[in-house]
Amino acid sequence: MASPSDSFFAKKPRADGKPALSVRERFSALKNLPAFLRLIWQTSPALTLGNVALRLLRAALPVAMLYVAQLILDAIIGLSRQPAEARELTPVLTLVALEFGLAILSDALGRGVALLDSLLGDLFANQTSIRLMEHAAELDLDQFEDSTFYDKLERARRQTLSRTVLMSQVLSQAQDAITMGFLAVGLVAFNPWLLVLLLVAVVPAFLGESHFNERSYSLVHGWTPERRELDYLRQTGASDDTAKEVKIFGLSTFLTDRFRTLSDDFYAKNKALVVKRAGWGTFFAAVGAAGYYAAYVYIIMQAVAGAVSIGQLTFLAGSFARMRGLLEGILSRFSAVAEGALYLQDFFDFFQLQPRIRRDESQPVRPFPNPIREGFTFENVGFQYRNAEKWALRHLNFRLRAGEKLALVGENGAGKTTMVKLLSRLYDPTEGRILLDGYDLREYDPRELRQEIGVIFQDFVRFQLPAGQNLAVGRIEQQHNRPRIEQAAAQSLADSVIAKLPAGYEQMIGRRFNGGVDLSGGEWQKIALGRAYMRDAQLLILDEPTAALDARAEYEVFQRFKDLTLGKTAVLISHRFSTVRMADRILVIENGQFVEVGSHEELLAKGGRYAELFKLQAAGYQ
Repeated sequence: MASPSDSFFAKKPRADGKPALSVRERFSALKNLPAFLRLIWQTSPALTLGNVALRLLRAALPVAMLYVAQLILDAIIGLSRQPAEARELTPVLTLVALEFGLAILSDALGRGVALLDSLLGDLFANQTSIRLMEHAAELDLDQFEDSTFYDKLERARRQTLSRTVLMSQVLSQAQDAITMGFLAVGLVAFNPWLLVLLLVAVVPAFLGESHFNERSYSLVHGWTPERRELDYLRQTGASDDTAKEVKIFGLSTFLTDRFRTLSDDFYAKNKALVVKRAGWGTFFAAVGAAGYYAAYVYIIMQAVAGAVSIGQLTFLAGSFARMRGLLEGILSRFSAVAEGALYLQDFFDFFQLQPRIRRDESQPVRPFPNPIREGFTFENVGFQYRNAEKWALRHLNFRLRAGEKLALVGENGAGKTTMVKLLSRLYDPTEGRILLDGYDLREYDPRELRQEIGVIFQDFVRFQLPAGQNLAVGRIEQQHNRPRIEQAAAQSLADSVIAKLPAGYEQMIGRRFNGGVDLSGGEWQKIALGRAYMRDAQLLILDEPTAALDARAEYEVFQRFKDLTLGKTAVLISHRFSTVRMADRILVIENGQFVEVGSHEELLAKGGRYAELFKLQAAGYQ
């Protein structure tokens, strides 16, 4: 029959279904610490050096204070044995003054360490957050559409702030280890077996804490998808963005019930863990206390026998107690450091992700043509989303000529927006290739390519920024160019929207921040269109650019659209046939393939799919 300890230390499955980490695997996680310490050093070498120097000084103070206390007690006992008239208090008072000075110095050093920890931690959190944002911006769009990637991103995002605690823990480990080294010298000189007794008293508690720290990590790690869902439910159930639908559809009970189910499940699992942890923790604490008092009794017996003085008794008992506390702290903190190193692996794992769509550094970059002379050519292009069985696009062969106005027509899900993302190289084709002026799109620098393409998607982002910056998003390096911003606003009709805002171009848009003003869907769309005018790119792509506009505003927008696309290549996606008829050619997409191509008049004359869709829409206005 297995003993309780066998059951306790058995390797149990993790909460995410994987085997629990062994002691060796926990130690293996510490391999992340050198890279972590390099990041800290790179954050601020001056603050790091100052922090280390203060900790080294503070590490020597405990043994110095215990030794001074020993001298004070022995001096007092010595004085008590002398005649009253022969007693000289000056040496004792000098020692007391020295101990007082050491106490003041210890407090000052402690505050200095805390200050540098805080400053270094803030800088580290800021720089790692910036690094995470920069790396996320380099990754491919399809990676953001993968739930596994989102789990990694979420875990990495959480580490940018919590890893500052790990920094302080690692530095504190080194400080306490140095202090223990000073204290151990005195104990070893008295009796080396006291150190063995110390380890016996403390190590079981360390193993217990290590086990439960791993179980806690396992639970949190395995619940990453559910935690993201809890965050989503919390945001959806209490947000100005969703309040209308939640009230109209009576979703509050549905959302709160789902949140309650998930949170109760997590609470139950966590409760079972913390209850067991508390029980075993109490048992191991009793073992540690027994070891400490056994050593204490031994030292007292030596003092009674006259082997040590009362001052030495105080020094040895204080050293043992202090070493026990330090060792418990080191071992307990080691568990926390090991746990932090496990989480740190999540942080580094995210930065190991690399985009597939990137400039090939080994090949010379082909300069982007300015102007575009021939245009874009699709050669048997097909695209299939990750983990999808169906092809989104297949066997696409056509040419988008330089300066041409091309319209894409098709039902929802036909592949229109996917084709736009291929043009702007947010995706690479699964098969076939796309050429620009006769050369594969992969030969151009993706960043330079996107600088020359202006895309306004139907689901454009409503940035919580001032109105002027919301427009400048189209060419953010021009955010201080007020004349250009105002011109873009006039061309997109956004100037009439901004004129009604209390602070004009400086007005914060959106309700997230104090003083923000929200806009209607049509007003937001005018702001988004203004970004296209700010872009001034060679290829302009508008995905349902007027879906939220009324008829008059739509007419005015497209009158300006002719000016916007003059001399430029343009792709227009729209369900409104009054809009697409202005294009030079219209491509009809169905089930990811082209079924018709031609001008508005030519397609109507054919009587095919385009004519059918046109008549269906026209019938709605009769």
